[in-house]
Amino acid sequence: MSDWVVLWEWVQIAARWVHVTTAIAWIGSSFYFIALDLGLRKTPSLPPLASGEEWQVHGGGFYHIQKYMVAPDMMPEHLTWFKWESYATWLSGFTMLVLVYYMGSNLYLIDPEVADLAPWQAIAISLGSLGFGWVIYDLICKSRFGDDNTRLMIGLYVILVAMAWGYTQVFSGRAALLHLGAFTATIMSANVFAIIMPNQRIVVADLKAGRKPDPKYGKIAKQRSTHNNYLTLPVLFLMLSNHYPLVFATQYNWLIASLVFLMGVTVRHWFNTKHARKGNPHWTWFVTVVLFLLIAWLSTAPMRQRPEQAALTGPALTYASAQGFDDVVSIVQGRCSMCHAAEPVYEGIHWAPKNVVLETPAQIAAEAERIYMQAGLTHAMPPANLSYIEPTEREAIVRWFRAAGQGGSSS
Repeated sequence: MSDWVVLWEWVQIAARWVHVTTAIAWIGSSFYFIALDLGLRKTPSLPPLASGEEWQVHGGGFYHIQKYMVAPDMMPEHLTWFKWESYATWLSGFTMLVLVYYMGSNLYLIDPEVADLAPWQAIAISLGSLGFGWVIYDLICKSRFGDDNTRLMIGLYVILVAMAWGYTQVFSGRAALLHLGAFTATIMSANVFAIIMPNQRIVVADLKAGRKPDPKYGKIAKQRSTHNNYLTLPVLFLMLSNHYPLVFATQYNWLIASLVFLMGVTVRHWFNTKHARKGNPHWTWFVTVVLFLLIAWLSTAPMRQRPEQAALTGPALTYASAQGFDDVVSIVQGRCSMCHAAEPVYEGIHWAPKNVVLETPAQIAAEAERIYMQAGLTHAMPPANLSYIEPTEREAIVRWFRAAGQGGSSS
C-alpha cells in the first residue's frame, strides 16, 4: 500500500511537471506572437503582399520578420507550425484532472454539503461541461452575434461568470475554480485545434494549388487568437487557486473568479496597447489594483468548513480501525492541530493551510494519505519542524498507515 502511494505521488509530480513545462511553452509563444503582431510596422521596402515588418535582437543576433496578412505569392520551403505547445498543455492538464480530481473525487471533487453526488455523476458533469463550453462558444463566435468583437467578448464574459457560479453549485470550492480554469483552457486549446490550425491548412493548400487564399480564414484565426490572449492570465490564476483556500474556500469564490477575468483584461490591455505603440494606459494598473484589493476583501468572508461526518465509511474507516490509530490521533492533535484547525491558534495562521482540518479522529482518518506522505514518509510537515515532532512519532505514523494497508486492526 505504501509503495503504491509513493508511486502515485510521483506519477502526479511527473504529470504536473509536463503540464507546467508545456504551458510555459504555449503561453510564451502566444504572448510573443501577439506582441510581434501588434508591433509590426509598414515600410516602403515591404514586399507587395506583406502587411508589416519588425527588427528584433536576441541572444546576440538580429532577426528581420515580415508578416503576410493573407499569404505570400508562393509556399515557402520551410514552414514552422505552432500547435503542439497547445495540445500538450491541454492533454497534460486533462491528465492531472483525471489523476487528482476524478480518481480522488471523494476528497477533491465532491463536497456533500454542496451537492451529494456519486463519483460517476460528478465526473459526467465535469466532462459534459468542458464539451458544452466549447460547443456554445464556437456557435456564438460563428453567429451574427460574433461579428462584433466587443459584443462577443462581453457575451463570453457573461458565460464565464455563469459557469463560475454554476460550478460552485455542484463541486467543492477547490474543484469549482479548477474546473472554471479547465473550461476556459479547453476553449483556448480547441481554438487552436479546431479553428486556427484548420484555417492555416486551408491557406497552405490554396498556395500549393496555385489558388489565391481567402482572407477570411486569417481573420477568423486572428479573432480566436486574440480571445486566447486575453484568457491566458485568468486561466493561470485559476490553475494556481487550488493551493490557496483564501481563493477557493470562501462563499464568494465564484465572484472572485469573475473579477480575475477582468484583471486579465486590464493587464493584457496595457501590454497590447504598449506593444502596438498606441500609448501607455496607466489607468489599467490602477483598475487592476482596485480589483485585486476587492478580491482580497471578498476572500475574508467566512470559509466553508469540511462537514463532520456522523460515521466513518470507506477508506477512512479502514484507517480509523488500524492498529496505532489512537497514538496517531494523539500525535497529530499535539503537533499539527494548532494550525490545522477551524480556528488556528498558531500565531500568524488565520485559516487551516490547504483547508485541511485535523482536530477530530474522523478528520485525521480522512486525511490519512496526506499525513503519511507529509509527516511520516517525508519531513515536509510541520514546516521546519516547528512543533518538534519526534522521529519516533513519524515512525508511528508510518506503521499505522502501513498497518491499514495490510488490514491490521486496533480492535
